Amino acid sequence: MARYEMLDAGIGNTAQADILFQLGMMYATGRDCPIDLVAAHKWFNIAAIKGSDRAAELRQELASSMAKPDIAKALREAREWMAVH
Repeated sequence: MARYEMLDAGIGNTAQADILFQLGMMYATGRDCPIDLVAAHKWFNIAAIKGSDRAAELRQELASSMAKPDIAKALREAREWMAVH
């Protein structure tokens, strides 16, 4: 299966940040999937790295209600995703 490359498709960092932010919102609110705060934190973190100020705010807000092991897992998953993409 071919992997879709956002940069190769001409999508800039702002558009990438929006897409990643929407993934965070999807997992944070349970839109079309079960609520998963670890996944939401992961996607908000990646969106924040790509320049989304709103993602950074929501990541911080979400972290205040998460257990430290869950935050650590989300950060680890974000690092792994960034290393591959």
